[in-house]
Amino acid sequence: MDYTHLGRTGTSVSRIVLGTMNFGDRTTEEDAFAIMDRAHELGVNFFDTANGYGGAGGRGATEEIIGRWFAARPGVRDDIVLATKVHSPMVDPTSDGDVVNARGASAWQVRREAIGSLRRLQTDRIDLYQFHHIDRHISWPELWQSMEVLVARGEVVYAGSSNFAAWNIAQANEIAQQRHFLGLVSEQSLYNLVQRSIELEVIPAALNYGLGILPWSPLAGGLLSGGSSDAKARSAAAAVKSKRDELRDQLDAYDAFARERGWTPASLGLAWLLHQPGVTGPIIGPRTVEQLDTAVAALDIELSAEDLRALDELFPGPGGQAPEAYAW
Repeated sequence: MDYTHLGRTGTSVSRIVLGTMNFGDRTTEEDAFAIMDRAHELGVNFFDTANGYGGAGGRGATEEIIGRWFAARPGVRDDIVLATKVHSPMVDPTSDGDVVNARGASAWQVRREAIGSLRRLQTDRIDLYQFHHIDRHISWPELWQSMEVLVARGEVVYAGSSNFAAWNIAQANEIAQQRHFLGLVSEQSLYNLVQRSIELEVIPAALNYGLGILPWSPLAGGLLSGGSSDAKARSAAAAVKSKRDELRDQLDAYDAFARERGWTPASLGLAWLLHQPGVTGPIIGPRTVEQLDTAVAALDIELSAEDLRALDELFPGPGGQAPEAYAW
């Protein structure tokens, strides 16, 4: 396994991040345990989840599965850099429960959900607590005050963001600096060969402020997975099927490019991300141990400058960072 620092911190994390969104939904608890066991065996030490994950199992079900895995394996918790998120409403809006404040990132909600995540995960700390989306109704002084309390209590180590614009990152860290607080150390963004818009501003901002980029949907919802079963399952979704039809020629050329070099398309898609500036590691969401092994194989792929140029021609990005990408 290859490791790198999480953004500007001194904490080392694996360059493959185990995403757990399928646990409790498309992946049974037994299979989830097998995937986490294999990840741990391979040296994957960075696990990512969220309070709202669980799908058919219900919100919070994914964190509960991870918590039971920790409980069944004493001593493993300190091997893992554990990341979760806060933002999603955790109460069914149609129920009679208290739902008025149970969403977003107010200090009330952040504290409440940190307690809930710690309980579900059966742990004493969240290593990376991430704002799942920007909450435009909450000020940064309020957000940082809630995080400062959690850090002081030892319940959170680092703060991160997800789906933030570049100016959100800049504002957050400028205000954190004024408060003598570390601020954001990572940003989870949609990033893959098909969707490269974060190269315009988010990646330059992350590099400037020392945030590690954690790409989600690194294989574009299965578009870059070639003929894998996961790709076939996801292609049933109308949006993905439409995109697959739209990009058929590019995807066929991409698959051929990978196979001519003895790589799987899925491994190539992850390897490309690992060669991009600022990327700590792509977040993979394996449903099986085999898919996990395919993802880890990306670490063995060394792309030449010629390979990278060829992939840029197949899937052109925005042309670099703003404003040079569109102005003189």
